[in-house]
Amino acid sequence: MAKEPKTHRTKASVAAFIAAVEDETRRKDAKAIDKMFREITGEKPALWGPSIIGYGEYQGPTGKWMRTGFSPRKANLVVYIMAGFTEYETLLKKLGKHKTGKSCLYITKLADIEESVLRKLIARSWDHMAKTYPP
Repeated sequence: MAKEPKTHRTKASVAAFIAAVEDETRRKDAKAIDKMFREITGEKPALWGPSIIGYGEYQGPTGKWMRTGFSPRKANLVVYIMAGFTEYETLLKKLGKHKTGKSCLYITKLADIEESVLRKLIARSWDHMAKTYPP
């Protein structure tokens, strides 16, 4: 049996979390990405654990988890593309400066990337998760 995720949805304030981001550029980027996620998903964000801003949720094999989200960490903005990146190679080539992990997209700052491409990545991942894990 798979272990349940350690990170859970909390009742902490997303606005207060973003306002507390120390670096001014990272804070402004977090506000812009939050607005982008709200527009794409139609969801209000929730804080997952102490530092992940998530949108929507799904019941997966290991428990409840956010459908998508991001975290304004010190080194990078981390965007969670829960579907992974195998279907998005063409978009990633157009995105700009970034790195990827299994489902993490690492961006130093929004100025380094094409925001329209990021919007497409988020939207396609959101749609993929909705089809894979219907509400």
